[in-house]
Amino acid sequence: MSAGSERGRKRKIVGIVTGKKMQKTITVEVLRLVKHPRYGKYIKRSSIYKAHDENNQAKVGDKVEIIETRPLSKTKSTKLVRIIDKAKI
Repeated sequence: MSAGSERGRKRKIVGIVTGKKMQKTITVEVLRLVKHPRYGKYIKRSSIYKAHDENNQAKVGDKVEIIETRPLSKTKSTKLVRIIDKAKI
């Protein structure tokens, strides 16, 4: 039995980098579709995550994968796993 197996799986999330104004931290926006309870129409909803970027390698507009971790600061509890697509700029 490994030491980390009892704590459950950590969620992997894919989103777009929207901000990079902090040191070693990026802001990632994650979009999802939610069905309206009464009308049945799908609505776009978004969530903002602060993610730890140790090497400052992600840029604004990049598509990235982040994963849940222990709390790293007051608002940051995810970290960058990999950059899926670079920005076209």
